[in-house]
Amino acid sequence: MPDYNDAVPEPDEPEPDDAPGEFSASLMPEPPHPVNWNLLTADEAEAEWLELNRWVDWLRHTYGLSASVIPPFWHHHPELVWELSALHLHWLAAYDPEQHASAPLGWHRDFADTRQRLRDWVAACGTRLDRDRPTRQTTWPGESPAEPVNDQIIPNRDEDFVQFVLDDVAARRKAEDDFYAGLDPDTGELR
Repeated sequence: MPDYNDAVPEPDEPEPDDAPGEFSASLMPEPPHPVNWNLLTADEAEAEWLELNRWVDWLRHTYGLSASVIPPFWHHHPELVWELSALHLHWLAAYDPEQHASAPLGWHRDFADTRQRLRDWVAACGTRLDRDRPTRQTTWPGESPAEPVNDQIIPNRDEDFVQFVLDDVAARRKAEDDFYAGLDPDTGELR
């Protein structure tokens, strides 16, 4: 069973000129912060995807969660990404060394509620253990009809995840490049 803490790199050794007992900024882990997946740069998204994936893998093993709670292809479904990202942030805050001793109990209480919401999301989106499909969308009056939704068999979850992240990072990088290409180099304003 993977140990989530083993997946977190150890901080760098202090520089020789650091006084004993003092921490340089590079030794302090970044405080937990909400992740707005809509606003991440390509580099930020890559780091967040890898971190969330490690934590979700640890979570599913530690708590023996079935695919009806956390399916292998959760990363294809924004509703699952947002829910799991929020749960991860809550876990980081609850287990922060500066937190009060009862915080983990609050996390476990909220985790019970979250498991039910995850079951609801998984049932609604239709992802399964060995296959996936886009979440069905309701077409409102005046909108174009939704494309048909078909199941896709995905033989290797890890390969799929890596390709998903590469594609997401490439799309974000292209959007960044397009944005900067539209800037006037003299004024820094959009043309």
